[in-house]
Amino acid sequence: MHHLRGRETVAVVFCLLLLSSSGAATFAQSRETKPVAAQRSVAVTFDDLPATSPSADPRAVREMTRTLLGRVTSNRVPAVGFVNEGKLWRNGKADDALVATLKMWLDAGLELGNHTYSHPDLNTTPLDAYQANVVDGEKHTRSLMERKKLKLRYFRHPFLHAGATPETKRAFEKFIAARGYRVAPVTIDNDEYVYAAVYQEAKESGDAQTMRRVAEAYIPYMEVMFEFYEKYSRETLGYEIPQVLLLHANELNADTFDQLAAMMKRRGYRFVTLEEALKDQAYRLPDTYAGRRGLSWLHRWAVTKGSEKNPQHPSYPDWLQKLYDRREARLRNSRGR
Repeated sequence: MHHLRGRETVAVVFCLLLLSSSGAATFAQSRETKPVAAQRSVAVTFDDLPATSPSADPRAVREMTRTLLGRVTSNRVPAVGFVNEGKLWRNGKADDALVATLKMWLDAGLELGNHTYSHPDLNTTPLDAYQANVVDGEKHTRSLMERKKLKLRYFRHPFLHAGATPETKRAFEKFIAARGYRVAPVTIDNDEYVYAAVYQEAKESGDAQTMRRVAEAYIPYMEVMFEFYEKYSRETLGYEIPQVLLLHANELNADTFDQLAAMMKRRGYRFVTLEEALKDQAYRLPDTYAGRRGLSWLHRWAVTKGSEKNPQHPSYPDWLQKLYDRREARLRNSRGR
């Protein structure tokens, strides 16, 4: 209880600091001054449910979920959350409180998808073991969906690794289709997880200054990602497709989703279901890329077309990399004790 009260105190301080600062908003508003020629659309997806951290306190996960879903629904975003069911388990059984957080998504009118049981890497996991992990990741999600008379229909590859060889890629595609899934692509990829990891550590330690710095940098960074993939879509396909945005279920998105949604709206986006986005002709294009990189589908289509232009999306600032590296070093040291 003391830990939760401390988190609530930090959240109040952070909100006051964020409200007092206009730098990030001014930067974001200045990025595009021209009116959008045609309305854009985006399907918003969240990976790693119930929460990014596999050992998070169920009470904290519930509070994060409550905050995130409140902001998602208030902005009328028909999101899909992709579940790692292994994160539901505590002390040898599925934790009722964590299972209940998945139900919160469905009660909010949103949808769930399969993101495997334990987030394995297809590049390093034998295909049969990986496929078994997919099946293990269905149990609770499928049951909760069926109670709502919904079908579990989307799968998202961890790390966006879809097969290092053509043989593995084709075999897994056949397997996933036989189980009734459609792969959930990503067209706006990003390094949000770096921002989120630093933000999470700052929130847990009560470092409101770092929280504010990360949050103020996050929305402008995401706007740069949108600009990059809008341009890449025009260059690769000749038009801007309905985008599919990759986010994660974490404290950063819970605390900043209103600002993130405002940025997307300012850029002319309307929020659509993943089902509606995938009706666009682009998502019927062939994808022959097989390799170890976790590429966006825009990159995959460019590779399939034989394009020599395959740019990396912009990176995050050096100061954030340093904070992230320090965090990773602390985690390694704590595990080595």
